[in-house]
Amino acid sequence: MVASLRLPAPAKLNLMLHITGRRADGYHLLQTVFQFIDLSDWLEFKLAADGRIQRQQSTTPVAAEDDIVLAAANLLQTRFGVNQGVSIRLDKRIPIGGGLGGGSSDAACCLLALNRLWKLDLSLSQLAEIGLELGADVPVFVHGRAAWASGVGEVLEAIDIEEPIYLVIDPQVEVSTAQIFAAQELTRNCDPITIRAFLRGMGRNVCEPVVRNQHPQVGKALDWLNQFGRARMSGTGSCVFAEIDSLRQAEIVKSQVPEPWVGYVAAATNKSPLHQQLGLLD
Repeated sequence: MVASLRLPAPAKLNLMLHITGRRADGYHLLQTVFQFIDLSDWLEFKLAADGRIQRQQSTTPVAAEDDIVLAAANLLQTRFGVNQGVSIRLDKRIPIGGGLGGGSSDAACCLLALNRLWKLDLSLSQLAEIGLELGADVPVFVHGRAAWASGVGEVLEAIDIEEPIYLVIDPQVEVSTAQIFAAQELTRNCDPITIRAFLRGMGRNVCEPVVRNQHPQVGKALDWLNQFGRARMSGTGSCVFAEIDSLRQAEIVKSQVPEPWVGYVAAATNKSPLHQQLGLLD
């Protein structure tokens, strides 16, 4: 019997982000493209016979009561009456508040891991529905494929797009998603576009001007990175990225990233490394 798992929880990039409207409950209606990169948090899960869910030696500043991973584990355990517990260790490598989806990816990783360890036999669709209760970005990480997303980000259509090398820069600023979405100057009336239009190069991140205004360091990082390729911001920031021609060139540019910013060379992938390790994708 499998008693433990050590799994990657990959980061994502939003290759574009439009807001097309707002629901009566305040949630924004989006069009975005999610693609995974090989920058990952790592989580280790060990079954516990005593039924307790515990966090062990995790390298995260997030308090236990705010930990989305523990929330995911408790949600599954309660909903399906699981008697077993689990010990969870998180090795945090994805920047927090950077728009790379680290928390959502960690939660999805937990759902997939415990589905296997606790032998729940839930489908990806069932797990994604549960994940949506934890956050709008969790379903794409549960499904594990690059996707065109709409709704509040939960209506997903798998897409196959180029898998380039990116240089990702963390300008060492933590951006509040809630604060950006609450900004009066945020564009909320984009005309819907099609996947075909995106593939022709259309699409932008409408959050970028707001973040530039509230966090000048993000704007400086975008301007600096624009020297080497088309610089974009992921999600509500603060991380920015640009496609680089080769791994070697990306490493050269990374070596020039000004302090205190942190650079990451990352390969894009349309299939989540987590799902590949679990054998969930053909």
